[in-house]
Formats: sequence, structure tokens, C-alpha cells
Amino acid sequence: MKEHSDMAPESLVVHAGVEENEHLAVVPPIYQTSTFAFDSAEQGAALFAGERKGYIYSRMGNPTVEGLEKSIAALEGGYAGLACGSGMAAIHTTFAVLLQAGDHLICSDAVYGPTCTLVETILPRFGIECTVMNTSDLAAVEQTMRPNTKVIYIETPGNPTLVISDLEAVCELAHRLGAKVVVDNTFMTPILQQPFRWGVDVVVHSLTKFLNGHADVVGGIIVVQDEAQYATFRKTLNQLGGVLAPFESFLVHRGIKTLALRMQRHCENAAPVAEFLEQHSAVEWVRFPGLKSHPQYEIARKQMSGPGGIIAFGLKGGIDAGRKMMNAIKFCGLAVSLGGVETLIQHPPSMTHASMGAEARRRANISDGLVRISVGIENVKDIIADLEQALAAAGTRATTVSKPA
Repeated sequence: MKEHSDMAPESLVVHAGVEENEHLAVVPPIYQTSTFAFDSAEQGAALFAGERKGYIYSRMGNPTVEGLEKSIAALEGGYAGLACGSGMAAIHTTFAVLLQAGDHLICSDAVYGPTCTLVETILPRFGIECTVMNTSDLAAVEQTMRPNTKVIYIETPGNPTLVISDLEAVCELAHRLGAKVVVDNTFMTPILQQPFRWGVDVVVHSLTKFLNGHADVVGGIIVVQDEAQYATFRKTLNQLGGVLAPFESFLVHRGIKTLALRMQRHCENAAPVAEFLEQHSAVEWVRFPGLKSHPQYEIARKQMSGPGGIIAFGLKGGIDAGRKMMNAIKFCGLAVSLGGVETLIQHPPSMTHASMGAEARRRANISDGLVRISVGIENVKDIIADLEQALAAAGTRATTVSKPA
């Protein structure tokens, strides 16, 4: 299913997954239907037997959904995509394909909170052993590997601490010891990071975030590398049923057309915001891949073509300062999620990662004062002005303020 391999990413976002239709519509139509009619009983039998290509039932395949799947697969350099009803549906389906009772999973400790909950509380009920750990520590990962380790699951940069794992090194280790590597590429998107280039076996995304970019869809996607892998994943997704609907697929495919432009603006805005925060007296630390102070700055430069639009920082006043700052926000949106055109800010210890529990947050270095900001595409002066007044309300004024010209 690979296509458009000769196009640059800026062209792929516009053209990939857009195919000729009977009326030559520039924008692919929405096939808002649950089922498709057959020309004859023989054709229906051939479709069910896999002897002919075509559509039967939208849970099993839909032209609008397929256009989106082809688009993202082309951007990632993969064979095919499988659109899912949410990011968690994509992750759960991936584990259902790659793991079975008796297997062992290694998972990054800095991941989306529900992912951590899934691997620590639900997968063990099905006989799957899970170790949650810092996957940026390659020596520790190697020590944790077991003969029954089948999957290493990584978010890089990790949510919400922005810790970065070396994809090339982890893949070399995993493949040498017989395990597969799955990467959640939501924070970077294929515009800034292509995990398959470094040996990754499966890529997943939350479509809800940067790929859609407009905070009006919940969805996820899995991207695989070959036909055999696709057949296995498709069968499992069809049986589990966590598929994406046609209308949501249309919206995400529409959003992807501006992905390259949006990611450029997210990066351009996030850099001065991170520099402002790093100079502020109320801020204890800042994690942003574009800052030389980031512990994995050189790894980021190797495997990413830009720093992205997410910043994590720690307030000196801890959880109380975090709450005060959130309550003082005026311009930025106080909301979970990320990757939209609007700037969003939230306090992970009391919001997205509260379900992990205090011990799991401590292990993942999610401090009580940690704040995550998804920098949008607005004028960066307005973003910084709001952060400045909110930080003042949190307890300490800036000693130095560096605003962009």
C-alpha cells in the first residue's frame, strides 16, 4: 500500500491518501454508511473469501477511513495504517496482536497516564508481565530484558517529562534479544520524527493531537511495515471493533493537510516560550528538546528534525503553586490534551497522570510542581504574557523576562 514515496513531507500532507473518485472531487467524499451493497451473491462471496478487493461493512473497511490510513502510512514511511476509535484503542489493539499470556512487556515510565494503567492493571489479568521503567537508560533496559520479553513500548519524547529514548540503540538491543519495539510518535508526528528509520517495528499515534490539530476529534492509528503484519493487525482490529468512523476520518485527513505548516509554527513558538520559562525565578527546571539543557539534547538532534511544541517545567512551589498558576491562566486554555492550534496548559500530577498513583509518578519523575504546556500557533507574545502573569500569581515574579522582538 506504499504510495507517493518520491514526495517531500510538505507535499505528502496535501496529496497522500487522496484518490480519484467518480465525480473527480478534489476533496474525497465522506462515505457515511455502515454497509455496502454487492453486485451479486458471487461478488459478495468473493469479497468475504478475500478473493476480490472491495468494501463490505465499515467496521472492516471504508473508503474515507482508508484515505486517512494511506495518508499517515505514507508520512511515516510504513506499509499501511489502521485507524482506531482512540489512541488507547490503537495501543490496546497493538498489545493484543503482539502479546499473549506468559509474555513480558517493557514500557516507558513516562507515558500517557491511561497507558501506564493499561499495562500495570489490565494486561496482568491476562497473564502478561509488565515492567515500567526509564527506557532512556539503555543499560537498565538490557538488564530488565528476559527470555520472554516480546515488546518494548516507548513514548519519545515521553509524556509529560519529555525524556527522550534512543530509538536506534533500543531497537538494536531489542532485535538482538528477539523483542519488537513499538513507539508512540504522537508528540513529534512524522513531520519531526520517523521511527521506522531507526528500526522500530510498529508506530502508534493519538490522532486527537497534532495529526488532527483542531481539538475536535478523538482517534488513534497504528502504522505497520509489511503486508503480513497488516493482515494480522487488521483481523484483530476488526474483531476487537475499536475502529474510527468515516466522519472523524474525514476531519483528521483534512487537518493533516496543514500538518507541516502547523508543526513549523509550533516549533517556532515553543522555543522562545521555553527560553522565557528557563529564565523565570519561579521555575525550577525546564524540559524542552530544543534547549541545550535537556539531558538527551544530542539524541534529540540525531533522531528528530525539530523540537516540537510541548514543554514541561517544574514550579518551585510544588502542587500548590501548580494549582495557583492553573487558576490564574487567562489566554491559554486550561485543558488536558495537546497538539491543537490553541495553546493548552495543564497540571499532570492532579490531572492526566493522577490515575498513576503517587509512587508511579515518583518513579517517572513527575514532580508535584510539573506543568505541561502545548504551545499553539497564536502570536507568541500573547502566550508569554499570559504565562508571566500566571507565574506571578503562583508566587514569584520573574527576575529576567526575555520576550521575542
